[in-house]
Amino acid sequence: MQIHNLSETHSILNTFMSEIRDVNIQKDRMRFRRNIERIGEILGYELSKSLHFESHKTDTPLGINNTTLYKNDIVLCSILRAGVPLHNGLLNYFDAAENAFISAYRHHKHNPESFEIIVEYLACPSLEGKTLILADPMLATGQSMVATYEALKPFGTPKDVHLVSVIGAQQGVDFVSKHFETSAHLWIADVDDMLNEKGYIVPGLGDAGDLAFGNKLQQ
Repeated sequence: MQIHNLSETHSILNTFMSEIRDVNIQKDRMRFRRNIERIGEILGYELSKSLHFESHKTDTPLGINNTTLYKNDIVLCSILRAGVPLHNGLLNYFDAAENAFISAYRHHKHNPESFEIIVEYLACPSLEGKTLILADPMLATGQSMVATYEALKPFGTPKDVHLVSVIGAQQGVDFVSKHFETSAHLWIADVDDMLNEKGYIVPGLGDAGDLAFGNKLQQ
């Protein structure tokens, strides 16, 4: 897998990342969602550089402009519910993309420190020969990404696969690297060192879904 860690280069992305991590700023849910959306836009822009481009002529009022446009058939899939703001940011740039949605959540069987990934809802177009962008803001253990990809396989074989995350733990990055093709790409805004005993990224930012949409009852 090809890993693109955007934190390795300083940019305006640092500001948005600092704000979503800040325990005081993240109390503003609208600002948190908008920052995740903006991070998605930046990740989408960087991802676009790896797409397939072809020559294109545009008629202007005064002549013809020669340029290049991407020709990939993109399917953008986000993992509900935390993935919605990230999905919106990517969709702002890939506005012609088809869309897929899947629910993948942690089910704690016996105690808060052990869980399995449950996939219940899935809506997806054909993926055959297309470019799949799989978006999940938090790449903690990596199990959700892998479970989602497995659930999508009946819908066809994508030509290209791109994973997009805001924050990951090194353990999660290593996990998806082992379970996805070597030709796949991971686009991520930052990678933290560790997970705690509950499988949350440290220092991370907390629960992205709760911060974006409010606390949920844990089952």
